[in-house]
Amino acid sequence: MPFFVSFPAGLPRVRWRWRAGVAALAWLALPAWALPTFHEVRTGFRSSETLVLSREGEVVQRVRTDASVRRGQWQALADMSPALRQALVLSEDKRFYEHSGVDWAAVSAAAWGNLWNQRTRGASTLTMQLAGLLDGDASGFLRQGPGGRGVAQKLGQAVAAQVLDRRWRKDQILEAYLNLVPFRGEIVGIDALARTLFGKAPHGLDEREAAVAAALVRAPNARPALVAQRACGVLRAMRPQAGSAAARAECDALDLFTTAALQRRAWAASDGMAPHFARQFMAQQRALLAPGQPLPATLRSSLRAPLQRMAQQTLAQHLRELRGRNVEDGAVVVLDNASGEVLAWVGSSGELSQAAEVDGVLARRQPGSTLKPFLYAQAIAQRRLTAASLVHDAPAQIGTASGLYIPQNYDRQFKGWVSVRTALAASLNVPAVRTLVMVSPDAFFAQLRQLGLPLAESGGYYGYSLALGSSEVPLLHLANAYRALANGGRVSPVAYAPGAAPTFTPALDARAAFVVGDILSDPNARARTFGTDSVLATRFWSAVKTGTSKDMRDNWAVGWSARYTVGVWVGNASGASMHDVSGTSGAAPIWAAVMGWLHARTPSRAPQPPAGLVRHDVRFGPDAQGQPLESQRAEWFIDGTQQPLFAMDSGAASAYPQSAGGQNGIQARIQSPAPGTIIALDPDIPPARQRLWFEASGEGSGLRWRIDGRELGRGARWGWLPWPGRHLVELTDTRGQVLDSLRFEVRGAGVRGGA
Repeated sequence: MPFFVSFPAGLPRVRWRWRAGVAALAWLALPAWALPTFHEVRTGFRSSETLVLSREGEVVQRVRTDASVRRGQWQALADMSPALRQALVLSEDKRFYEHSGVDWAAVSAAAWGNLWNQRTRGASTLTMQLAGLLDGDASGFLRQGPGGRGVAQKLGQAVAAQVLDRRWRKDQILEAYLNLVPFRGEIVGIDALARTLFGKAPHGLDEREAAVAAALVRAPNARPALVAQRACGVLRAMRPQAGSAAARAECDALDLFTTAALQRRAWAASDGMAPHFARQFMAQQRALLAPGQPLPATLRSSLRAPLQRMAQQTLAQHLRELRGRNVEDGAVVVLDNASGEVLAWVGSSGELSQAAEVDGVLARRQPGSTLKPFLYAQAIAQRRLTAASLVHDAPAQIGTASGLYIPQNYDRQFKGWVSVRTALAASLNVPAVRTLVMVSPDAFFAQLRQLGLPLAESGGYYGYSLALGSSEVPLLHLANAYRALANGGRVSPVAYAPGAAPTFTPALDARAAFVVGDILSDPNARARTFGTDSVLATRFWSAVKTGTSKDMRDNWAVGWSARYTVGVWVGNASGASMHDVSGTSGAAPIWAAVMGWLHARTPSRAPQPPAGLVRHDVRFGPDAQGQPLESQRAEWFIDGTQQPLFAMDSGAASAYPQSAGGQNGIQARIQSPAPGTIIALDPDIPPARQRLWFEASGEGSGLRWRIDGRELGRGARWGWLPWPGRHLVELTDTRGQVLDSLRFEVRGAGVRGGA
């Protein structure tokens, strides 16, 4: 800012000089009057890191977000060690508590030394240095440049120091100085220094550490030997009663200590118990900001700190128990059913893992049998099955474009005819594949996508193995899809911060979702595979499903209670197979422990059935030995599908219950081809040998096939000589009532004809 003085002609020259001096001092004092208050400095302080807080306000993760500087959190003077305060005052400003911002005695001594060319200690006080630090964000006039401060800057700094001393208390000056002073390299402030060089908070610094910190104020980037020498002088001033021999020994040890400390970088860029969650949460919050706008110093998340800690400890403890079975990785996620808020997110087993940075909550893994609930829910919603329908758990060979698909059960055994309730709760594979044949892979794929599962390929790519979890999905999305079952088939995105109201979208029939939940909460239904007293049985209402992928690479347990959905995955981030780990020994104990902790004092009651469901007593027909296939019970049905008896016709050889109209109350359905199928005829093969086979569930003698309104075939399986064009196929009963229909297309040359 330019400064001009005009001199009236009538005034003596002495008066002109006096007025010019006053004006110059006023100009130098301008930056001082612009200095902020202590409250403004403290509230305007920006750390180089962001603190992710739990919903209770506890710090769950600290993440560095500013790569240009290393600042910690603002530290109150009461939170700094007394040794540090003593060392700083002795080193930089011995009469700090006596002067009024400027130490005139030190100024006189410095001026006298300069007059006689003697080296003396600088006269700059802590208050004057703070004025320079504060001016760094204002005009910059008082800030020290590469060549030091000029006379004008020193005079301005002196004026500013006296203004500060009148406006601020001494403890405020000392507190602000220690939080703003640069120490070494990128390190600014005592919090960053203490954590980086000494691996502790400022309140824990001892006398040696305080002496090194004070020495770095004067020479931030000096060689370790010089820093140690100056720290030795500070330490001697702090211990005037120590003898010379003891002081020498202390200084010798201080040299090694200082060298080691200056090489240490104990402060990691990220630290806490939720690193993987913090990464996703901060990315989401950053996307909400304007370009270039920094993240706030603190972010309050939806995590519950006690739950996060418990889930982390439970996962680590159980994985230690499984270490002999080649299991080292795992992940846990807990969602609030109503809001979708993430309450716990444990992405890895930490020190137990060789890939701790891999986030197991977001990693895509094969979900195994955990997709079966959605498949059966879709079949129930489409009225292809009920919870009491009989499905055949027997060896099956299903033709596909790439050959025969032969599904197997987990235990390599088959149970014969079982109800859907038993098939799902006991996690039988063959009935699930037979159900997918009814629904079709493409329709099931579309259902999974509606539930938010990010499947990478198409339904045709996965084929019938999709029923057994051949796709890859993240634990977070799988748990949120189970949360949709808890919410009557409605899905909404997960939330990382508390308070936002969820936006639900219908994705599944509410009645079917309730029936599936009722099945997965039934300990008797899962008894054939898991026994009556498995770890999956809780003392409160809960529904749960386990899953194991091919070659035991992944093990899952996902389920929900009235308030929470918990998902657990265990395995190896490398993809290595586990050894002898089942659904009840891998992820399930962790799931049960977390769910038990959540409901230690919170009840969980069974949900109320939605409209359109009826409860009806059912009986089951005899097996080959004349015994009932299953015990009589009350079962849930979508209204209109209920019936009192479920039985097999004698001598039935079909893979499905006999009946077109349905002894099981379910009308026959077209199993093959799938809706929208495109058949391309091969010109090198005689057309008469390229039959298109139509297959349906139900009794063959009672089924009729109509193509484009013309009846052409009969029976549960019928071969048709295809003809190019788009066609409508209809499955009817003997009365001509349409039971099922679909459209398909034939391309290429063909032969028109009947069976």
